[in-house]
Amino acid sequence: METKPPLPPFTLETANIKVRAAEDAWNNRDPDKVALAYSEDSFWRNRAEIFQGREAIRDFLRRKWDKELDYRLVKELWAFGTNRIAVRFQYEWHDDAGQWYRAYGNENWEFNEAGLMQRREASINDRPIKAEERRFYWSAPGPRPSDHPGLINSPE
Repeated sequence: METKPPLPPFTLETANIKVRAAEDAWNNRDPDKVALAYSEDSFWRNRAEIFQGREAIRDFLRRKWDKELDYRLVKELWAFGTNRIAVRFQYEWHDDAGQWYRAYGNENWEFNEAGLMQRREASINDRPIKAEERRFYWSAPGPRPSDHPGLINSPE
């Protein structure tokens, strides 16, 4: 059976590792690699879309990153339990007309014993922003640098 450490049950340390690994993977914007963190039958609710399975996840991520250009994401641990993690996040992106957006959201994650996410439920809101209001400037695609501030210290 494939595994994706750290495995449940989570501690504060391992939950934070899991969150940062997810952030780094999403910032690399590789749908094939990102999808490997989810179980074959993973259930997703993302905004108005509800779907299930790795192939559907890959398709979703391809559509997402084709639309959301110069995507940069910051995730932070909100709470955790034995096999569940809640995160809050923000990401910035622009459309093909050059309009920038900041998305704000929360996710609830549930993991199987192999450390693969078997359920992801996301609530997300987008807000148009001016280019000069951006906060996330690291070289992308790629992970957020370790010295880049997270969300706790952000003014919004």
